[in-house]
Amino acid sequence: MSQVASEHLGEALGTDFFSVREQFTEEQWSHFSTVRRFVDEEVVPVVGPYWERAEICWPLIKRLPELGIVGEDIKGYGCAGMSPLACGLVTMELHRGDGSLGVALGVHAGLAMMSIAMLGSEEQKERWLPAMATMDKFGAFALTEPDHGSDSVALETSARREGDSWVLTGHKRWIGLGSIADLVIVWARNTEDGKVGAFVVEKGSPGYQAEVIEGKVSLRSIWQADIVLDNVRVPEENRLPGARSFKDTGKVLAATRSTCAWAALGHATSAYDTALRYALERRQFGKPLASFQIIQQRLVTMLADLTAMQLYCLQIGRLAEAGRLTETVAGLAKMHNTRKARVIAADARDMLGGNGILLDYQVARHMADLEAIHTFEGTETMQTLIVGRAVTGIGAFT
Repeated sequence: MSQVASEHLGEALGTDFFSVREQFTEEQWSHFSTVRRFVDEEVVPVVGPYWERAEICWPLIKRLPELGIVGEDIKGYGCAGMSPLACGLVTMELHRGDGSLGVALGVHAGLAMMSIAMLGSEEQKERWLPAMATMDKFGAFALTEPDHGSDSVALETSARREGDSWVLTGHKRWIGLGSIADLVIVWARNTEDGKVGAFVVEKGSPGYQAEVIEGKVSLRSIWQADIVLDNVRVPEENRLPGARSFKDTGKVLAATRSTCAWAALGHATSAYDTALRYALERRQFGKPLASFQIIQQRLVTMLADLTAMQLYCLQIGRLAEAGRLTETVAGLAKMHNTRKARVIAADARDMLGGNGILLDYQVARHMADLEAIHTFEGTETMQTLIVGRAVTGIGAFT
């Protein structure tokens, strides 16, 4: 790795005290550098007004395929085929710019495309993945239900077999891109054997109704939807054959929980960088804020947490590349990083004083967006119980 690339990484991660940069390959840093330039030059300058208006920034989303990052680590079918560590770095950088943009790609590629890649037939992969890799078709992932947030295993949406088709009935909530997606991966319970399966509902299917959830104060530039499935007929060829139980859902979610850890690192990096720059430039009582002991103490504490988050991400990336990343480990990383990121963002906002609540300074936007990331893909409480079960051998969910 060149000295320039090495210095660039140190800048991107706040201060690379533990030499994390030395652990990555040129391929991984190529993706990182491409997305970093995109974020600095195209994302950060424009996202504030979109966030304030709760509008999707389509010009930025349309640019993602051009960056060669759509499709996670899926090989072939026009997908990015990145390593898990490269996927993490891309996620980190997108969230450093805008959480809504990062989540949009995560929903489309990390959930919808990965469901098809992991659980679909070869014919289904050939049919859908190439168009999704170019974002000519958008995907969504419909698991969560109004009465079953954390308790997603208890989903009630049903799938009834009728000849060569399946009839889906139920209600989904908090479905990112669910109101605009061309393909929605709907998880439903077979009325005959009670097993959970996945079905691809295509845009325009009769009985599919989606309404954007309004009034959000987090991730305002991506739309989540309430979805009603009123006897939606899905052909057998749209059932993902690899989805035979809820455990298959967990295979997809394990990867996205680690994505949350990388996303939190991106938000925290932006908040820390902003606080550091502000402390160096802002003068109070005749000298820079950074010259006061209490400010330096807070910056160092933030940096210590940020460095720990980096190490968590590095290790879950290594485990993913070795095929050893488990749901429990991913859950611990998600729990730790979102918790630490919230503290870093709150401290950064406080250090900026009144300016900290202005969109121009970005910190408040990151602080608000972190609330959603801290909650989705399993709340801190649920991740704690998952890890607690692994530690003690005792399930404490009920």
